[in-house]
Amino acid sequence: MNGGREFPGNFLGAPAECAPATSTPHGAWRDGSLSRPAGARPAPSRRAGGNANLIRVNTNETQGETGPFARLGRFVVGHPWRVIAVWVVAAIAVVALAPGLPTSSDESDFLPGHYESAKAQQVQETAFPEAFTPAAVIVVRRADGRPLSAADSARVTGLARSAEAAHLDGIAGLVAAPPAPNRLVQTIGVRLPGDVGTSSPEAADAVQALRAELDRLTGGTGLRARTTGAAAATLDDQEASGDADALVMIATLALILVLLLLIFRSPVTALLPILVLAVLSQVANGLIAATVRALGLRADSSASQLLIVVLFGVGTDYILFLMFRYRERLRAGDDPKTAMVGALARVGEAITSAAGVVIIAFLAMTLSSLSLFRSWGPSLAIAVTVTLLGGLTLVPAVVSLLGTKVFWPSRAWRREPEAARFARFGRSLARRPAVYAAVTGGVLAILAVGSFGFKPDFDLASGALPSSAESRVALEDLKRGLPAGATDPTHVYVQGKDLDQASLARFATRLKSVDGVGEVAPPEVSRDGTTAGFAVVLSVAPESAKALDTVRGPLRRTAHEAAPPGTRVLVGGGTAVFVDIRSAMNRDYSVVFPAAAALIFIVLALLLRSVIAPWYLLATVGLGFGATLGAATLLFQKVGGEPGLLFHLPLIMYMFVVALGTDYNILIMARLREEAREGLAPRPALAAAIRHTGPTIAAAGLILCGSFAALTLAGNKALVEVGFAISFGIAVAAFLMALFLTPAVTALIGHRAWWPGHGDEPPPLCPVPEPVEQRTP
Repeated sequence: MNGGREFPGNFLGAPAECAPATSTPHGAWRDGSLSRPAGARPAPSRRAGGNANLIRVNTNETQGETGPFARLGRFVVGHPWRVIAVWVVAAIAVVALAPGLPTSSDESDFLPGHYESAKAQQVQETAFPEAFTPAAVIVVRRADGRPLSAADSARVTGLARSAEAAHLDGIAGLVAAPPAPNRLVQTIGVRLPGDVGTSSPEAADAVQALRAELDRLTGGTGLRARTTGAAAATLDDQEASGDADALVMIATLALILVLLLLIFRSPVTALLPILVLAVLSQVANGLIAATVRALGLRADSSASQLLIVVLFGVGTDYILFLMFRYRERLRAGDDPKTAMVGALARVGEAITSAAGVVIIAFLAMTLSSLSLFRSWGPSLAIAVTVTLLGGLTLVPAVVSLLGTKVFWPSRAWRREPEAARFARFGRSLARRPAVYAAVTGGVLAILAVGSFGFKPDFDLASGALPSSAESRVALEDLKRGLPAGATDPTHVYVQGKDLDQASLARFATRLKSVDGVGEVAPPEVSRDGTTAGFAVVLSVAPESAKALDTVRGPLRRTAHEAAPPGTRVLVGGGTAVFVDIRSAMNRDYSVVFPAAAALIFIVLALLLRSVIAPWYLLATVGLGFGATLGAATLLFQKVGGEPGLLFHLPLIMYMFVVALGTDYNILIMARLREEAREGLAPRPALAAAIRHTGPTIAAAGLILCGSFAALTLAGNKALVEVGFAISFGIAVAAFLMALFLTPAVTALIGHRAWWPGHGDEPPPLCPVPEPVEQRTP
């Protein structure tokens, strides 16, 4: 028909430069009829003059798909075994050669050096190299509750020596402190190796072994020794959760399997995403580890779990988008290989565009001042990139080999479903788009108001552990003789050439007068006499919001104001690190979010050939983000009575709700544009897009929403908040924004939504060659 020349396509599967003329009108309208549907723009017809030989038809159905994704589809379908072999070899090579993912659980590792707590950490390492902050604290008391005698105190010191002499794995040292002033308790500080973080599995194993050794050593002594502190809380959290990780994974996979079985009625299709993503995850994890190590970054201990959720959640979505369109092409009469080429040609660019926006959103996190989030950014971007490449190559290769057997044993793929609910909903939305837009936008705006009450909380253990957990019992024991902050004191350092005892005593007195300070230990002076360190014990738990407010406000202010003349004062320690992390995150919110929005806007504008649509697409996603944060704030803070929410919950929501919410918007915009280019006016195009794409978005949204909701089964406070927020946000993005708000606003704006590109207009027509008149010689 075109002499072998492929017409270059454009975004969202737009047809070629012109539609070749033909006498076959098959596919002229989405419903397959030859008559013009109500509201459709009439297709040009033959008429006298220069355009007499023009007629519009569906180019793709008469001469084959064109464009880069069609060429990719033909290559993959033509060489499926080669494609599969490349992925298998890549997975094996990456697993064999990639380094381990460098992680850290020490929050101070993620802070830039210019923050005060980071500077204080440097002072401690230089002036007091032998000093350490206990990763865990052993609290010893008499079983009968009476004060410790001198003999009891001597036994506690001997207990520390004996436990240290046992050379337990992961225990670097134990140091006994003097008894509390009322002698009801005595503590032993536990030191871990420098490369072991308090939240790491190694720390939990070390505490578990230490507890067993303490039980053996205290048997028959009349003493009770229990451990608390960060490392002990990590162990208790793991034990309280039990098999929560396995439960979450099983629930996620079960949900995916059940929903895919209900949708496709085939165990083959249900297992396909899981098997494919298992291969892709090996490649992604290896590439991520190599990249993070090459950039000199560190991930936290949750990075691997987060990557699994991204791979399986996002990957399943992209595979669903492709499989729905593949099934649609089979029902239209294509043979299996042609159907896969057609599916990839039509939905490949939409998937790539959606993934591109997600990747850009994740890469914007490299602008963060915290290395934790700078490592998350490229890690998640690599995961999505690998998932995208696998979805465009590995999945089509496997499906092209299976053919229609991918739907075995079901034969439902042969029949076009009526999609009655989505058809009725689409018609209703097309008739009253303003009502739907107003109601949906109003509900989201009301929920978004609640986001202004968000308060960050760094006390992740409180409420997450049962009252019987040993770390909580030990903390209650500790409070009988010492302030709660004794598990992680705040350190105040005074640096100067002339440090006299009188000025240091006056400085200590000022620190003791601060509201929220429990006690101040006598100063420890460095060997060169230029640095004095004060251990300040707060009266509340060091991770609590009240502790952060104390350090951020009155303690730091008083310390700086009371500094002896000619000295410099730095406030550090775990609580101070949290204070600075909160400041750094506030800075990141003001930088990362606007930068990401600007980059996403540019990408959407280029892909949609429009400067109008990106504005309201970003606005709807931002409204969904605010509504999600508001709903979480109202549920947990107002109803649940929590002092605050996970401190980096907004950033986690940004990664998933904003980025993935744009995915669903792009998918519905892709179908809206495709229907418009078939000749439908904006409102009929809306109805058709909802009818055809509604089931895909609903299924993908339900699977992704359910996957994150499974996190709430872990019984952990932090995971419950994350699971609810992300699942709620994805539900908002899929079921409110993509199916209600975005198409309604697009229908209201009409053709102007695509300005200045006018990408919704049908393609121009190619002339029909004049027949050559045969002459008789």
